[in-house]
Amino acid sequence: MSRKIFFLLLVTGLTTAFCNAQAFIRTADLFSRPGSPGTLVIDQSSGVDTLISRYIAKQKDNKTSDGRQGMNGWRIQIYYSSVRTAREESNKVMLNFLNKFGDMKAYVQYTDPGWYMVRVGNYRTTTEGYKDLMMIKKEFPDAYFVLDKIFFPDLIR
Repeated sequence: MSRKIFFLLLVTGLTTAFCNAQAFIRTADLFSRPGSPGTLVIDQSSGVDTLISRYIAKQKDNKTSDGRQGMNGWRIQIYYSSVRTAREESNKVMLNFLNKFGDMKAYVQYTDPGWYMVRVGNYRTTTEGYKDLMMIKKEFPDAYFVLDKIFFPDLIR
């Protein structure tokens, strides 16, 4: 009988410790800025805060190809090859792209076993990047959208 009580207390204690270790984030804390003159009051159910905390905890494991924090999104792929000179060709394609579209971000990525690709932009949806895709297709006719880990968009412009 004492073994059952001990086991029950152990499980309860571990569960409590695990639940307390998870960070709970309130929505109002996400929008507060140090030194800002105003105050923000959000009137909502506590369930929304729980969902936001779960989403943030899940997103902490999302990393971009270079290891930075990111999110699921879309990029435009303009080059993809595994030929012997693919590394040099991908750099040439990226430089060509940057000469024509200097204001857009371009990334050379590598995947095993020897595939090099050039991807452009950080779009949350394909609709957001459709105009850029149409411009890019004039110079790179084989361009298309691909799912990728993208950088978080700038919230302050």
